[in-house]
Amino acid sequence: MKIVSFFAGAGGLDLGFEKAGFDVVWANEYDKEIWETYKQNHKKTILDTRNIIDIPSSEVPDCDGIIGGPPCQSWSEAGSKKGIADKRGQLFYEFMRILADKKPKFFLAENVSGMLLPAHKEALANIKQMFTDIGYDLSFQLLNVSDYGVPQDRKRVFFIGYRKDLSLFSQSSNAA
Repeated sequence: MKIVSFFAGAGGLDLGFEKAGFDVVWANEYDKEIWETYKQNHKKTILDTRNIIDIPSSEVPDCDGIIGGPPCQSWSEAGSKKGIADKRGQLFYEFMRILADKKPKFFLAENVSGMLLPAHKEALANIKQMFTDIGYDLSFQLLNVSDYGVPQDRKRVFFIGYRKDLSLFSQSSNAA
């Protein structure tokens, strides 16, 4: 299955998908300090270095899935805690814009556990509703990546969605 990756960073999430048998055909990362690392680790993947805001959905390759971890600083307990009010927090909407336009079979988005802070309750509810509104059955859960073989004690919020017409979920799960 072909995967497109946004906010790819050095490509850790992409590596996990590759190890699971997916083909990451295209990735986007705006931080120029990371580009060389990504390119060295993912030689077969096309790296688009534009800001996601400047990427028309029509220029994103057709794919089976879209993955990404929108910037976390605005959601982080150690960061600004501005959530969706921060420009970086609003990049979640750009991820959803492309998801809505491309309509792949599935998506995975991940972010910091700070998204679960009471201050972000309304924004988080809106994000979850938007994923549903654009046509995806949503599973949402807080996981510690160390439980899945990642050598870090790192709690992350995972949003996983499958297109509703695929009928893969008997009901949506919103556990946290």
